[in-house]
Amino acid sequence: MKLDLNTLKAKKSIKELINFGIINIDKPSGPTSFSVSDYVRKSLEINKTSHTGTLDPMVSGVLPILLGRACRLSDYFMHRDKTYTGIMRLHSDVSDEKLKEIISKFIGKIQQLPPVRSRVKREVREREVISFDILEREGKDVLFETKVQAGTYIRKICDDMGKEIGGAHMLELRRTEAGIFAEPAHSLYDLDSALELLNKGDESLFREMLIPGEIILNIFPSVNIRPEYLKKCYTGSPLFHEFLESEIKLPTGDKICARLNNTFIGCYKVVNEGQILAIPEFVFNSLKPEQ
Repeated sequence: MKLDLNTLKAKKSIKELINFGIINIDKPSGPTSFSVSDYVRKSLEINKTSHTGTLDPMVSGVLPILLGRACRLSDYFMHRDKTYTGIMRLHSDVSDEKLKEIISKFIGKIQQLPPVRSRVKREVREREVISFDILEREGKDVLFETKVQAGTYIRKICDDMGKEIGGAHMLELRRTEAGIFAEPAHSLYDLDSALELLNKGDESLFREMLIPGEIILNIFPSVNIRPEYLKKCYTGSPLFHEFLESEIKLPTGDKICARLNNTFIGCYKVVNEGQILAIPEFVFNSLKPEQ
């Protein structure tokens, strides 16, 4: 059952939404993802923010910023497919047919060595390119759209393609989707304007920007808890089968959420050990302050 986020958001105060919420920011070209996240933190005067996947400084686009206790959900949002549009410049004259032939070799599972400047360990790893489509072409400049597994380097794909066709490099790149988050996103100017209105007593624009952290319930499977077991869940108890409103079988290792109707309780890992269905990874008690 999908959660009605608009109804939930309408019931929450601005403080509650900031304590456990998300803002889908349109990162400009230039600043680092960390500096954008930190700008949001300082603007909202809160203790903690985080983002759901680094964009290189010169790459723009969708950068969801997690607020307050929603930072604990970072790992759940981060490892999702991403979609980009970009421009690849070819170094030599290549026919459309030849270019499409080369692109087809990079669809599916590929082996990729992260760039020298990347922050991850530099070793070959497998990633999946779900699609790579040419949108337009003007001479040696190719406008493309690609959907890839998280952690795939688009600049490296362009470079590797170029090695087979006389050279190529990426000119521009923009992320249009990061998991469930997509364009349109909010610019930092939009955020400043909304906060200025908020300080004048008009919260409507800022409220519209905020996404409840409970959106996690629309990503992972969830189980409904019997009300009498809510306190045990809040104190960190594993999910026993007897806690559930109805019996369910889930594969060991899966990530799930627990809820009491529309109230988010936490994220769990399925273990299927006797009477224990799952163990907690993050329990959210809305009565507690930001941690």
